[in-house]
Amino acid sequence: DKNDLFEIAQWFPRMAAYYDAHGWQNKQYVGDGEFTLEFGDYDVELTVPADHIVAATGELQNAGAVLTAAQRERLARARTAGKPVVIVTQQEAEANEKQRATTMKTWRFKASNVRDFAWASSRKFIWDAQGFRKDGTNVLAMSFYPKEGNPLWERYSTQAIIHTIAEYNKYAFDYPYPVAISVNGPVGGMEYPMISFNGGRPVKDKKTGELTYSKNTKYGLISVIIHEVGHNYFPMIVNSDERQWTWMDEGLNSFMQFLAEQAWEDHYPSRRGEARNIVDYMKSRNQVPVMTNSESVTQRGNNAYAKPATALNVLRETVLGRDLFDFAFRAYAQRWKFKRPTPADFFRTMEDASGTDLDWFWRGWFYTTDHVDVSVDGISEYTVGTKDPEIEKAWKKAQHDLEPVSVTDQRNQGTLPRRVDSHPELKDFYNEHDAFTVTNRDRNKYNEALGDLDDWERNLLKEGKHLYLVDFGNVGGLVTPLILEITLASGKKYVERIPAEVWRYNPKKITKLIVTDEPMVALTQDPNWETADTDTSNNSWPRKAVPSRLELYKTERDKDNLMRDFNEKLKKVDK
Repeated sequence: DKNDLFEIAQWFPRMAAYYDAHGWQNKQYVGDGEFTLEFGDYDVELTVPADHIVAATGELQNAGAVLTAAQRERLARARTAGKPVVIVTQQEAEANEKQRATTMKTWRFKASNVRDFAWASSRKFIWDAQGFRKDGTNVLAMSFYPKEGNPLWERYSTQAIIHTIAEYNKYAFDYPYPVAISVNGPVGGMEYPMISFNGGRPVKDKKTGELTYSKNTKYGLISVIIHEVGHNYFPMIVNSDERQWTWMDEGLNSFMQFLAEQAWEDHYPSRRGEARNIVDYMKSRNQVPVMTNSESVTQRGNNAYAKPATALNVLRETVLGRDLFDFAFRAYAQRWKFKRPTPADFFRTMEDASGTDLDWFWRGWFYTTDHVDVSVDGISEYTVGTKDPEIEKAWKKAQHDLEPVSVTDQRNQGTLPRRVDSHPELKDFYNEHDAFTVTNRDRNKYNEALGDLDDWERNLLKEGKHLYLVDFGNVGGLVTPLILEITLASGKKYVERIPAEVWRYNPKKITKLIVTDEPMVALTQDPNWETADTDTSNNSWPRKAVPSRLELYKTERDKDNLMRDFNEKLKKVDK
């Protein structure tokens, strides 16, 4: 409609960054390694057509010069409102679209302690806002979008901004800036301090002509706003070197995005974070380690976003537990806000704050392309011998009776005359008893053995525990905790969690002792798919059948007959 929407970023020379660990960061931006910048204070004047609305990093300093009295009143009301307040209405924006101002206005913004400045300007903008205040955060969440963004943007954008800040504050630190902005325009998703550019719009329904949106569009918009607003924390404040390590901002932020998405509603369709969602990538061949320079990363989405996000979720849910992980992660965010951490700083802080040695975890997930594939290779069953001959010989007889009868004995039965049957005088004590008969000698030996035992040792013999030696193989190479779901003969199930340190003496094969009160009938490793195990077919004992589907295809002859029938029907239609 010849009404342009401008999104302006990377528009002025910025200082090269210098930091203690590596000195000057002078790598050029060639596509994937984004930014590493210094903090500064900005006082910016933007002169635009008088009918334009401007969104920018920082706080507006001269609202009286650029907004109407009604707009200023709405803006003031928005700070304490319980839902978004429209500052520039759709009717006002549509009126702006129909005119072409011949005069200019200058908008002035100030921003303190930020590492960049971006802005957007258009006469098309609808503008809504809502304040959010809690603990150390006092922020005005604002959205700028054209009418083409509704009804989607007016319903979700500002709400998603506030939700992001509320959730990220829990796990990192209180949002320190005065504004947070989401702008709808040509850029699908890009982040700058206090302002982000986000795509996603409704489409016209072919039948009604009304604007509507799909499920993917709705959740795609919410997710991209969470992600881009979330970048204010990582790397806008925890100022990691994106030019060197993409995962330190994209991966950490994708992990935080996953937590925020899950807090939006039940069964939120998150793309990244769940271990089961990374399996296909983890077993693929075209990989490089996460700890690869940004410009040399392959499969950027999987490598820099999904894999580190999944790794942190596994660390939180399976390795450390939520309480310990959340404490350590918050310690990292707070120690390194407005500073420039390296990967080693993140690794060390997580270990220091959690009090846990995690070198095996960082090595596997971040420095290799190994994957999790633990195989249950075999199980040996044992029970504790009671030494009581009455019990032990009965147990041996029961085991003997389970053995198959030999073919020779089967064929001799009833067909081979026996001498002792025709001469009963040949039978003696040994014909009346077998090897499983308990003798007085057995009883005396047992009583002598009991006399040498302490009370706790006698009790141990009576407990009747079942012992299983379970062999595990590390097929994928990535060390992981074991999560074992054990099913007993009574139907009872329970989960036993074994830390990854069980692999420390042999990272390829281990044997674990499982002790149960009753016979074990089944065992499954990683029953909830929480470790990104790439092959679940070898996770169970006994092995489970793998369900799949077959598709039936017609033969060439069947296809020829089908086409002939189809062509015959076409001829009838023509007639």
